[in-house]
Amino acid sequence: MAHKKGQGSTQNGRDSNPQFLGIKLYGGQDAKAGSIIVRQRGTKWKAGFMTYLAADDSVMAKVPGTVRFRGRVVDVIPADPSLPRLAMDAK
Repeated sequence: MAHKKGQGSTQNGRDSNPQFLGIKLYGGQDAKAGSIIVRQRGTKWKAGFMTYLAADDSVMAKVPGTVRFRGRVVDVIPADPSLPRLAMDAK
């Protein structure tokens, strides 16, 4: 004889909150000091010149400047000319 389940909760109703990972500033865009360039889990992107890795592996800018990607390395080219430059950028 056919019967219905009781009025319990559904089995499907669970969903996780989005983590909003990924690249936040692309190459050529301006970054402020302390701004997040990449949100990630693990180190897919590595911190390069004038950037640092936060506790949650986000890559952040140390100084204001322009974002540049070199393969898997993320750099910030400083806007202030008095700051040191990367050897390949020195002119």
